[in-house]
Amino acid sequence: MKNIEEMTDEQLAMSYINGNNQAFDLLLARNQSKLFQYIMFVVRDHEIADDVFQDTFVKIIMRLQQGKYSPNGKFCAWCMRIAHNIIMDMYRDNRGKHIIEAAQDNDLSQIGGDDTVLGNVEMDFINSQVMDDVRKMMNLLPPVQREVVYMRYYQDLSFKEIAELTNVSINTSLGRMRYAILNMRRMARENNISLEML
Repeated sequence: MKNIEEMTDEQLAMSYINGNNQAFDLLLARNQSKLFQYIMFVVRDHEIADDVFQDTFVKIIMRLQQGKYSPNGKFCAWCMRIAHNIIMDMYRDNRGKHIIEAAQDNDLSQIGGDDTVLGNVEMDFINSQVMDDVRKMMNLLPPVQREVVYMRYYQDLSFKEIAELTNVSINTSLGRMRYAILNMRRMARENNISLEML
């Protein structure tokens, strides 16, 4: 039999389903930091993040015990989808003012990426300042938009992966990204912030 430390998260989940409580302890130890960082980034409040984190693990335990997990995908992605659903339930009636929202049937596939050019110290400083400004503006986005930006640029997930994790269509993921970019550009314009990288 395989040593518990050598098991994948997916194998540990199945082992827990079969009655091995030690397997769950190891799953929690392996995934709690990444999951909490994700939740904290989306909700931006430590107390709320703690609550969402606890709710997430309660639901994870319940779903594992009910046999609602199949090891055909990454365990951490499955956990993040549960956390996402809890966060979205929490924010459903709490939408921000003056924020551009995507239409229900939008088809937004014209989103490109930016490449950072490495250069001298001055360019590095300017680029670093731009990224700091971008992070500050991201914090002001609605949760669903902040989440898609985080998953795309900080976790390097594809729009297909984002769509699967957040349980929406690819077009909706693209739409959320588009509106996040529009909102960030509007914030930059209103505050005279240049977002051009050198």
